[in-house]
Amino acid sequence: MTNIITTTHAEHIGKNLVNQDDLEVFFLGKNKDDKRYFPDGEVYVRFPQINEIKGRTIVLHSGSPNPNSGLIELGMTLDILNNAKVGPIEVFFTYFPYGMQDSIDQAGATNVAENLVKKLINYYNVSKITIIDAHFFGKSWFSKYSMNNISAVDLLKQKASRDYENIVYLAPDIGSQLRTGLSGTKKSRKDSFEVELHSDEEFVRAVKNRVVGVVDDVLETGGTLERFYDECIKHGARDVVALITHGVLHEGIERISNKYSRLYITNTINQSQTNVDVSNLVLLNCK
Repeated sequence: MTNIITTTHAEHIGKNLVNQDDLEVFFLGKNKDDKRYFPDGEVYVRFPQINEIKGRTIVLHSGSPNPNSGLIELGMTLDILNNAKVGPIEVFFTYFPYGMQDSIDQAGATNVAENLVKKLINYYNVSKITIIDAHFFGKSWFSKYSMNNISAVDLLKQKASRDYENIVYLAPDIGSQLRTGLSGTKKSRKDSFEVELHSDEEFVRAVKNRVVGVVDDVLETGGTLERFYDECIKHGARDVVALITHGVLHEGIERISNKYSRLYITNTINQSQTNVDVSNLVLLNCK
């Protein structure tokens, strides 16, 4: 039997796993006001079923919409499990917070993503970390740790392919291309907020008179995807749809929904616009 403990932002997934064979799903308790936060904003964590936990335990967590308080809640949950000598303990991130701060690119910066991984393993005694479409998958440091990256891209493509015949899948920038193995445009950054996309002959041939499905892991402001759409239309694409694993910001989701013909987006983060469920993907990797 595997125990799954869901933190606040992953409860929508945990509810879909209840009554599955060989899984016992638990939810965190609340304070006397039936809340997870005190009036001053401090996080409250209580796990009244701690005495029921034996053996393999997975904490299911989504790092959005509140990454900071979410990490405090995750840490407190792991503390409770460690104090009760429960183990082995794993963490399953449907969305990994701070995942884009994954390298030291200038003096005075830090690799927040790797630091978080090290803290989970070395301080909280986490034996394994599983992540859906980690932004840092493929980084040189990823393989140093007991981590498993699983992808929701096939789920997204399956749904889009049912709606569009002969759809061609592309990625909007180098990072997405490395993670997915797809081709696409090249991106250069003008400053902290503006980027430029560059198309080559291969890209032009790929999109002309085709329905294009742009595949990306994270949607925040939507700026890159908006420019990618314009580039596809400029070079003769018949239609453009977006396939996104993590919809981080509501305003970005709205921006792309208004621009693209259709947006396919998973529920790794609990947003109202999600239409692709990753619960079975979680289930397969928890058994």
